[in-house]
Amino acid sequence: MPSGNSRLRSHALAALALAYLFTMDAQALWPFDGLVHRASLEQRATALLSQAIQTQTVNPPGNEKTLARILAAELGRAGIQNKVIETPSPDGGPPRAAVWGRLQGTGERPALVLLSHLDTVPAVASEWSVDPFSGKIWDGFVWGRGALDAKGATIAHLMTIIELAEADTPLTRDIIFLATPDEETGGQDGAGWIAEHRPELVEGAGFLLTEGGGIRPASGVDGERPALWGVSLTEKAPCWLELRSHGRAGHSSTPTPDASVPRLIAALDRIRRAEAPVRVTNEVAQMFAAMAPFAPEWDQPGFADLSRALEKDDAFRRRFLDNPGQNALVRNTVSITVLEGAPKTNIAPALARAQLDARLLPGESCEEFAASIEKLIDESAIEVEIILSFPARASSSDSPLYRAIAKVAASQERPGLVIPRMIGGFTDAHWFRELGIVSYGFLPRAVAHENARRVHGIDERIRVDTLVQSIQLTLEIVRTFDTLD
Repeated sequence: MPSGNSRLRSHALAALALAYLFTMDAQALWPFDGLVHRASLEQRATALLSQAIQTQTVNPPGNEKTLARILAAELGRAGIQNKVIETPSPDGGPPRAAVWGRLQGTGERPALVLLSHLDTVPAVASEWSVDPFSGKIWDGFVWGRGALDAKGATIAHLMTIIELAEADTPLTRDIIFLATPDEETGGQDGAGWIAEHRPELVEGAGFLLTEGGGIRPASGVDGERPALWGVSLTEKAPCWLELRSHGRAGHSSTPTPDASVPRLIAALDRIRRAEAPVRVTNEVAQMFAAMAPFAPEWDQPGFADLSRALEKDDAFRRRFLDNPGQNALVRNTVSITVLEGAPKTNIAPALARAQLDARLLPGESCEEFAASIEKLIDESAIEVEIILSFPARASSSDSPLYRAIAKVAASQERPGLVIPRMIGGFTDAHWFRELGIVSYGFLPRAVAHENARRVHGIDERIRVDTLVQSIQLTLEIVRTFDTLD
């Protein structure tokens, strides 16, 4: 006779399946040819992702606690130890929280953390084809803000740990599920707060997987170029700056040379025109050397020895740096993102401000970078303040987790090639690298470029089969990793 927990779980799954059936297109209902277990996984994961998207967690203000409770309840129904962890809510804002779960293994090997985040960036509904918070299941996709970044990852991790629990197969490692608030604004009140104030939640953990890498599908004639499994070992460090320009206030009908807005614009123009020096880190050199055999023939020698080629080969240097993504991996970059002047057209304000999103290569200092900006603009009436900064950390690829990923990649019908990466953005991984945990940015899902560019953009969505694939591959990686030292 089923236990009370089993009956509760069955009722909950039935409700999720019904919700899925009533919201999904008939064409997308059975993409796996009636394979019962996989279809069930699809229904559960898709319904949960739709519900997560409908539970709005736009940051600011975040308001992640409701979603944390929903996910904790799912862990509880699977018999997994869980907690909702309240985190700071600055300025008396709505309640914020993380959700944590731990599936007990034998403890013979260090635990693995599956890390994601609950918050999202905003979305303007009028720009979208669907309501960005509807979680609509349509045309084989789940649509909505967070479908890829990062509620899709959260649900993939959730279903992974639930599937492991339901399989009831002993593991040599504990598996820790952790989904945090506040990642989109730096993570200080989310993963950073947990790492500092609640490190016991990851006690015994030696390894971590989070966002920051993925699978580039096979390409070329008949897939002659293998799928590339990009595993992020490190990332550029954020150095967010605010510039405040002071000037004479008054009526704008009488322009003055010391007005705050023109002074700020002149400073920003100097920043925009400055060209940072090129520097190739070890991680970036390894990344391009691994990709060299699959690059266009004329770029293969340059990829194989990137530092030398960027220094000695002018034609290669131009081609390489003309690609914004590649350029950002070998230089400090600065984007001008926020501008603020007067509230009305006919006012010359006493204060104008701008914010810069600078991303620094590992080993660079934000304090030194801010000082170089001050020197570049050379204007005593403009203040430069650091508003977000933390150093880059790297994890070695010499680990059983990296080997497990490589083993699973090689075992696929079309074997994949694992590539070490550095990413231009940042994730919450660095908080846990600082605790000594080997942390990789890798979600085993293949997202087409046309969909990947929707992250933080319009019509964010994830294919249903991609969501299912990410769960199944994560399960393969965890089970393979569980056997390796």
